[in-house]
Amino acid sequence: MSRDLSRRTKLVLYGVLLVLAIPFVFPTWWMVTSSLKPVADIFAFPPDLLPTNPRLDAYRRVFELQPFGQQYLNSLYIALVVTVGTLAVSALAGYAFARIRFRGQNVLFLVVLAGLLIPSEVTIVPLFQMFFKLGLVNTHWPLILVPIFGAPSVLATFIMRQFFISLPGELEEAARVDGLGRFATFWRIALPLSRPALGAVAIFTFLHSWNLYLEPIVFLSSPEKFTLPQALTQFVDAYGGPMWDVQLAAASMTALPVLVVFVIAQKQFVEGLAHTGLKG
Repeated sequence: MSRDLSRRTKLVLYGVLLVLAIPFVFPTWWMVTSSLKPVADIFAFPPDLLPTNPRLDAYRRVFELQPFGQQYLNSLYIALVVTVGTLAVSALAGYAFARIRFRGQNVLFLVVLAGLLIPSEVTIVPLFQMFFKLGLVNTHWPLILVPIFGAPSVLATFIMRQFFISLPGELEEAARVDGLGRFATFWRIALPLSRPALGAVAIFTFLHSWNLYLEPIVFLSSPEKFTLPQALTQFVDAYGGPMWDVQLAAASMTALPVLVVFVIAQKQFVEGLAHTGLKG
């Protein structure tokens, strides 16, 4: 009897979750299916859940109208470089703030955290002037350096610090007894244990860099150097109107890596936030 009740409860729970998931899943489903429809059928009401005559013409035009393959590679390599750089900086800084005692430690950490309170729009003009003087405008360097040493890295440092604080002090004591120095303790003991936090930092850093929009439109002007969010705005007709089928096809291909990364690594993301004390 109790088993039947438990099964019924699970079925009801799954049914409720399925209904609640519709507002989140349907826009993505509509985007993908609409990219396979003629323009006249995209805004039909009620919308068709499946295209009547699916076609891939919009996907072909994406690559004809823009150097979309190059733009895709631009976003991919920038996101990967930013992720690796942020992991390195945040892990070292987080470990220093968590395990190394020095004068003004808490004050310095508060100053670093204050960077999260400054909107990126406030600093974009000074950053543009700085990179312009360095001759780095219309290059990918601003899109790499600003996230690694800017606000996203501050949040990553906070997450890593919270994780390293939770590690037992006996681990460092045992490492010192074995003759390990400070960096060797970090590299051989603390860093391998921080994989859940590193996973969480890697996911949100990759997604942030992949979706970055403001900095690319400020620093880049050549289509072959565009990233995907900037490239999506370029699919317009001769009158400046949106080419809906082409834009939806490009958006579907743009969203694919984000969905794959999150589906594969969502467990590590939740575990990482739980270990850092950020889980709601």
